[in-house]
Amino acid sequence: MLIAEYDRSRAYERHGLANTAQWLNWQCGIRSVAAREKVRVARSLEALPEISAAFASGEVSYSKVRAMTRVATAANESVLVNVARHGTASHVEKLVRKYRWTERRDAGKLAHAHANRAVHYFYDDADTFVLHARLPAEIGAIVRKALDAARDVLRESEVDVGPHAPGEFSYGTWALTEPENSPAARRADALRHLAETFLTGLSEETDGTPSADRYQVVVHVDQAVLTQACAASDREPHLSEVDDGPALALDTVRRLACDATLVGLVEGEGGEPLDIGRKTRSIPPALKRALRARDRGCRFPGCDRTRFTEGHHVRHWADGGETKLANLVTLCSFHHTLIHEGGFGVTATDDGLFVFTRPDGRRIPDAGFSQHDCRQHGAECFRGNNSGVTRSGPPTDDSSTALRAHLQRLAPDLHIDASTSRCRWLGERMDYSLAIEGMQFLSDRALSGARGAPSEAQGPATG
Repeated sequence: MLIAEYDRSRAYERHGLANTAQWLNWQCGIRSVAAREKVRVARSLEALPEISAAFASGEVSYSKVRAMTRVATAANESVLVNVARHGTASHVEKLVRKYRWTERRDAGKLAHAHANRAVHYFYDDADTFVLHARLPAEIGAIVRKALDAARDVLRESEVDVGPHAPGEFSYGTWALTEPENSPAARRADALRHLAETFLTGLSEETDGTPSADRYQVVVHVDQAVLTQACAASDREPHLSEVDDGPALALDTVRRLACDATLVGLVEGEGGEPLDIGRKTRSIPPALKRALRARDRGCRFPGCDRTRFTEGHHVRHWADGGETKLANLVTLCSFHHTLIHEGGFGVTATDDGLFVFTRPDGRRIPDAGFSQHDCRQHGAECFRGNNSGVTRSGPPTDDSSTALRAHLQRLAPDLHIDASTSRCRWLGERMDYSLAIEGMQFLSDRALSGARGAPSEAQGPATG
């Protein structure tokens, strides 16, 4: 319940993290895979009252609940709870696997007529790229599967827990107005990943050929814009724009220039090119390999992303910062954007450490908050075997006492003993076919009811 509440409120944003799973990994030391599962289960239980009640009362274990929530719906959860009460975790896991296989086997393929295919794209009045596509059903299915696959790849260090209510969350000078975890936002990230992956593969094939430059995204920016705090004006316009596209914010350009291919161009008073320099990479390949070997992923506290990372100049090269290992740090695209455009900061110490700060200047601890931090700020803290601080009184002696006090406050009438979660299995053979038929019957009946049509199917006899 606490994890679901934390995720709904998107409280992880105040720490500059992308999702609740990262917070659990950073603050509580829970492995990222297990943390993502905890968030998924927590949000799933909100729509599954029977499973949630059985879990809250201690009748079923977390391992059973984790398995059931992979296939459970409000219609079929009663069958799953019955199996969980009378069977072991192995029984539940096996039933879920068989049910998912049955769903895939029975999935029908619908054939539709071709539609007029068309793709339109343009920049709107807000300089946002707008894409409209109308595709035949089978081509649309391919695109959808590609987006789903790209989204799953991007979810390597994230968790998809369903839509969040849009709103604005502010912390210091940083404001988040976009629902980062909404399905629409994730599909946009997946589309970007598809395009980048395709262009990366294409550039490897065409590298050194005359057509190589045709597949690069070009951004024009004046050196004065990078090195000085100046903006475009009618008297002295400064370039900071996408090739054949709209203008870009200065912080966005500086982020893109952190790790990109650069071409110097000297222009005359009339704008005619006088000298064109050689193409160079901001971070050479050999240095990028050393950076990857040293950092092993994003270095932002709490972030566990190891793929789709970028090199960041702690002191930007446009401000005189050197492109050397001591001045470079690896960041994922999410935290790279926060550093340049979200008010967060990073500095390098003389002994090679990187210190990350919030928009208000406070340092972000590397591994969550210590007990001293919790007491100093009057916050609640529960970290494994460390002593905890509860809302109801002074610091407790150990973590188990803190947890018992918290549970007593949440559910004072809850009594759990050694036999509460003991399954009622007596060794008889499990009839998976009967359970699957029951789940399918209940799901079909709920679907028919939602469509407003009476169900003619007869369910299996259950005891």
